Amino acid sequence: MTQFIFFSGKGGVGKTSMACTHAVRYADEGKRTLIVTTDPASNLADVFEQKIGHHVTPIAGVPNLSAMEIDPDRATQEYIDRAMSPLRAAFPAQMVQVMEEQMSGPCTAEVAAFDRFTDFIVRGESAPEFDVIIFDTAPTGHTIRLLELPAEWSQSIDAASAGSGQTCIGPAAAIQDAKHKYENALAALRDESLSTFTFVLHPEAIAIRETKRAISELTKLGIHTYRIIINGIIPASEKSNPLFAARSEMQARYLKQISAELPYPTQRMTLLSGEITGAARLRGVGKIFFDGEQAPAESESSGGKIISVETSSIDEIRARIQPNSHRRTVFFAGKGGVGKTVASCLTAVWLAQQGRKTLLLTTDPAAHLGDVLGQPVGDDVTAVSGQPNLWAVKIDPKAAAETYKARILNDARQRGRPESAIKVMEEELDSPCTEEMAAFDQFIDYASQTDWDAVVFDTAPTGHTMRLLELPLDWSQQIDVKVFASVDATAADDVAKQRFGQVIEMMRDPAQSTFAFVMYPESTPILEAWRAAQELATVGIQPGLVVVNFVIPPEAATTPFAQARRKMQVRYLAEIRERFAVPVLEIPLQPQEVKGLEMLAELGNRAYGEQVKA
Repeated sequence: MTQFIFFSGKGGVGKTSMACTHAVRYADEGKRTLIVTTDPASNLADVFEQKIGHHVTPIAGVPNLSAMEIDPDRATQEYIDRAMSPLRAAFPAQMVQVMEEQMSGPCTAEVAAFDRFTDFIVRGESAPEFDVIIFDTAPTGHTIRLLELPAEWSQSIDAASAGSGQTCIGPAAAIQDAKHKYENALAALRDESLSTFTFVLHPEAIAIRETKRAISELTKLGIHTYRIIINGIIPASEKSNPLFAARSEMQARYLKQISAELPYPTQRMTLLSGEITGAARLRGVGKIFFDGEQAPAESESSGGKIISVETSSIDEIRARIQPNSHRRTVFFAGKGGVGKTVASCLTAVWLAQQGRKTLLLTTDPAAHLGDVLGQPVGDDVTAVSGQPNLWAVKIDPKAAAETYKARILNDARQRGRPESAIKVMEEELDSPCTEEMAAFDQFIDYASQTDWDAVVFDTAPTGHTMRLLELPLDWSQQIDVKVFASVDATAADDVAKQRFGQVIEMMRDPAQSTFAFVMYPESTPILEAWRAAQELATVGIQPGLVVVNFVIPPEAATTPFAQARRKMQVRYLAEIRERFAVPVLEIPLQPQEVKGLEMLAELGNRAYGEQVKA
């Protein structure tokens, strides 16, 4: 067993449950174990049923086990303090203030989280106390970006050292030592005797494709030690249930594909009838996973009587997605793996079928629009073949960054900036945060367009989305800093500030925008959406719709296992209605994956009803 074990994979596949199950097992074996999450929307505290936070915390009832949730805000402040400390005595206070404000850009939180993460890998202040360190990482696309950053930072530091000496992540001289730390961290990740990457996936097409892509990216970074956990396998006992039997047949095909295309050490974990929370439950899961014990069978009476649950009217739901006197913008947000892409696609297809000119786009770094639509989605707005009134586009951060850099530099040249200033700007634009800034800038462009009746955003997982939505505030601060620090502030800055402000006001107006939180009826995605809704409220944005995915229809609950899962779901459907005072749309669990326009249209009509075109 290696010292560092990373759990990664598509959102919603059970990474955290599997990571926590391993952590409890190793601790029970007497190994001093730490589990750390780098996910900006962490669920460790929910699984262990106790407060954890941004410090190493002992887990109650599990001797030898501690946990930590890296808090991006706390990590950022610690990082800035550490980088600026040696400069405060050497430079005037006004100059130090400008440097600190330059570090308040949107990439610093990600850099700081990685900086904290590497402390454990390079045997920092906490690592020597532990035999095993488990990293419960963020969804795959985000994780890959995190692991690619050290090389980018090294380039950024080198370039700044040769030029102005300033980077968006701090003064080059102050963070030169960090470069060596990141290089050492990457060396540890590449060391097969130290690190193992465990990919958790469901036997489904998108999860397989994303796992293969992630392994390909990691291999380019010189990382080669992989392991596979196939999670959520439907129990053999469910062959008598038509819905689960159909899904089991689908899974069997993908299990063969995984065996053929992912030739790594592989283990399987069955789908359980209830959630995995608390130390006792985690130990029980460990007996199933590690020791091969059978999951406890559901008795005929264990499901109990399933109470009915109120439903929202179709008219209430439609009112939140249809254009009225304004264009309607619908944002789908939520934890990774809850089905945001399916919800956004079926909504966009339904709106287009009503005769509404609709744009469907994604800002998710692990975009799956093309997989669900059944046709490629590129970086340019393109009509969706076979569905009139529907166009789609994905925002590619790398492509957006190149366009963004060219525009900024051309603008500076047209305003007569000297070549020395252009050179400094080029160095700053080569920083790791430019991709995120550029992606958001492109998002603003689409959100500002007026020739659509409806715009549907398939957004990134919740924590990432929140950072994206908070960026305009950061940028406004950056623009103010530029005005303070430079005498040649231009009208272009004011135009940009106004543009951001208009889009934020549009997001805040329920007559123009709807934030739809997607979740499945279990504790973790509900809590995550609830926290995100509270976060949005601080910037004046309220949720307008809740979409509950993977709901077992009452008529499909024909076996004790299905009845137990349906009963659990009904309990959470009631909790959702208590927490969110908005219409709730339920999307039933399907026998197969949702893919292609025909299936999306059928599901859209079931969700929103058929009607005469506007």
